[in-house]
Amino acid sequence: MDEDAGGVQADAGVVGGVQAAAAVVQAAAGGVQATPATAHVSHAVPPRVDAGAPGHNVPNANVGKWTTSLCDCFGDIPSCFITSVSPCITFGQNAEIIDRGNITCMRAAALCCLVCNLCICSFCYTCTYRTKLRGLYSICGNQCRDCFAHLLCQPCALCQEYRELKNRGFDPLLVRWAANAEQMSWIVGVTVPPSIPGGMVR
Repeated sequence: MDEDAGGVQADAGVVGGVQAAAAVVQAAAGGVQATPATAHVSHAVPPRVDAGAPGHNVPNANVGKWTTSLCDCFGDIPSCFITSVSPCITFGQNAEIIDRGNITCMRAAALCCLVCNLCICSFCYTCTYRTKLRGLYSICGNQCRDCFAHLLCQPCALCQEYRELKNRGFDPLLVRWAANAEQMSWIVGVTVPPSIPGGMVR
């Protein structure tokens, strides 16, 4: 009888130890620290919710595609008008944001006008920033398409890039990159893409 009772108590001890160990493993998997003595107490861990601007205003949203088409110029009448009158201005506004302040709006616009006046092929310069913009958000395309877009319809391409920056949460009208970076820092959950060194990004 004593041997049977001892065996039962041993079995009960083993089962209790296994249950306690299982509870510890389960608690650890759920991110809750527990000890065998308190393993029977379970705590629900609330899911993490990332707050931020909804939809296309989040810079990392819509990765892999443009938020507007090339022919949606009338979706933003002011930028469409400015680009039709002086595309260099729109390009300068876009370039300062795309280059993260490494080039100013005025300098980019001046270079665009200079290249256009000297060799009438400003698209060779402006299309490189379209490639950089695609690289920032992993938008599908290639350098040949970027070049043809600026060659065949540069104003439409510049307007599309301007709208893309606005839809990603930037404001090209602020002109200065520092002002845009400060504005973006106030949006909860939004991370400004890091600066990209010079050169084209595929």
